[in-house]
Amino acid sequence: MHEVPVKSRIIQNVYFSQEDGRLRICFRNGEERLFEDVPADDVSTMVMAPSPGQYYIDRIRKRYRRIAA
Repeated sequence: MHEVPVKSRIIQNVYFSQEDGRLRICFRNGEERLFEDVPADDVSTMVMAPSPGQYYIDRIRKRYRRIAA
């Protein structure tokens, strides 16, 4: 899993594994979420979005299966 740089008010760190599509999001409030089978394109789009946090809410949170936290 590799760290992906992100500038966000609510997301502190993003980690992604291209091998298995696992996406780990660490929020500034201390919460963490782990998702599986996330395409690399969605991760790239999220971290480059004007609001990565809003992109997460709109396009990641309910679309992909959460496996931890």
